Amino acid sequence: MKSSESWLQTASLEEIKRGYVEEGAAYICVCCGYRTEAGIIYPEEGVLYEAARYMRVHIEKAHGTVFEYLLELDKSVTGLSDVQRGLLAQFHEGKKDVEVQKALGIGSASTIRNHRFVLKEKERQAKIFLALMELLKAKDTYAPAELASPVMRQGHPIHRDQFDITEQDREKVLNKYFPQGTDGSLTTFHMQQKHKYIVLTEIVKRFDPKRKYTEKQVNTLLKEVYDDYVEIRRYLIDYGLLEREPDGSQYWLGSHEYQQNNGDGEPKRKEIRKDRNAEKEEKGEQDTMNRRKELQEQAKEVKTEAGVYQIRNEHNGKVYLDSTLNLKTINGQRFMLQMGSHLNRRLQAEWNQYGENAFVIEVLEILKKDDNPYSDSKDALAKCLNRWFEQLEPYGDQGYHRDKKESGE
Repeated sequence: MKSSESWLQTASLEEIKRGYVEEGAAYICVCCGYRTEAGIIYPEEGVLYEAARYMRVHIEKAHGTVFEYLLELDKSVTGLSDVQRGLLAQFHEGKKDVEVQKALGIGSASTIRNHRFVLKEKERQAKIFLALMELLKAKDTYAPAELASPVMRQGHPIHRDQFDITEQDREKVLNKYFPQGTDGSLTTFHMQQKHKYIVLTEIVKRFDPKRKYTEKQVNTLLKEVYDDYVEIRRYLIDYGLLEREPDGSQYWLGSHEYQQNNGDGEPKRKEIRKDRNAEKEEKGEQDTMNRRKELQEQAKEVKTEAGVYQIRNEHNGKVYLDSTLNLKTINGQRFMLQMGSHLNRRLQAEWNQYGENAFVIEVLEILKKDDNPYSDSKDALAKCLNRWFEQLEPYGDQGYHRDKKESGE
C-alpha cells in the first residue's frame, strides 16, 4: 500500500501545488490518499461533479487549502522555523507588513520586510538545489528512490510513545467522549491530538485482527461509532491503525495493532504479503464494478453539517462562540491559533499564554436541515448562534467577546 506520505514524497511540484496526482483513471489526494475514479459522478450538496473536479472539492473540504496543509507539516519536512511559518500564513492572507507585525508582535514593519527578502532568497536557493538534484538523478545510481523518514503533519503523532498517556488519562478521555460506554457512539471527534489517539485506539478494537473488510463494511462499522465515519476512517489510516489496498478494496488491522491485539508476536509478513498478491491476481472486472458502486454510495452518504461551536479555555472556563456552514472546517480555527493569526486577539493572547492543551474545540449544536427549498440556512444558523450567545453570555470574564454585536471579536 502506498500511503499519503508516499504520494507527497513522490509527487511533482505541480502535483503538490494542485493537491493530487493522477494514476491511470484515478485521482489521488497527496494530503490523505483519498481517491476518486474517472467515470464516476460524485454528488455533493445537490451538485454533480466528475472525478477531477470532485477531488478539488474534497481537498477544500478536508484540508482547507493545499497551502494550509503543507504549512502544517513538521519543520523537519519543510525546513521552516515557527516564525517563518507564522509569516507565511500572514502573507498568504495578503496582509501588509504593518498588519503582520501587529499580528505576530515581532520587530517592526521593516523587520517583516526583511523577512520577505530572506524568504525570497530561500526560494531562489531552492530552485537551484532542485535543478542540481534533477541533474544528479542521471548520474547517482546509488541514491535512495524515496525518503526513508515518513512525512508527518505537525500535531499528527501516530505512536503511543509520543504521548504521555496514563491509564487515568485513558479512562477520563473515554468516559468523556463515550458517555454510554466504549461500545456506544462517539459524541464528537473535535478534540486535541492526544485525545484523538486514545479514542482511535479504542475504536480500532472493534475490528477483527484476522479478518479483511471491504470499504463498505468498514463504513458500516464506523457509522455505529460516529456520523462522520469518513473522517474517522481517514484518521485510522493516517495513524497506521488500519491498512488498505491501494485501490481501497480491502482493509485490515494495521500490523502494529495486529501484534498488540493478537498477542501472537510478530506476524508472518512474507506469508501475508504472498496471500495479498494472490488475491490481487484473482481480482477481475466484477471487483472493479463493485468498487465503483461502493464509491457512488459513499459519495451520496457524505454529509456537510452546519452548526455552532465553541473554543473553550479549560483553565478559566472562558469561551469563544462562532458558527459555520461546514463543521468539518472548524479545525481551521486551531490552525489560525497555532499560526498566531486568529481574528479574536483576546482568544489568541490566552492561547499563547496557556498553550494549546488548555483549549478544546466543541460542537454545541448541529443545525437541522430543512427540506423547504425556500428556507435560508444562513439565517437559521445566525439565529442558532444568537441563542447560544444569550445562553452562555461569553463576555468579560466569561468569554472572549466584548458585547453581543461582536461575534468575531
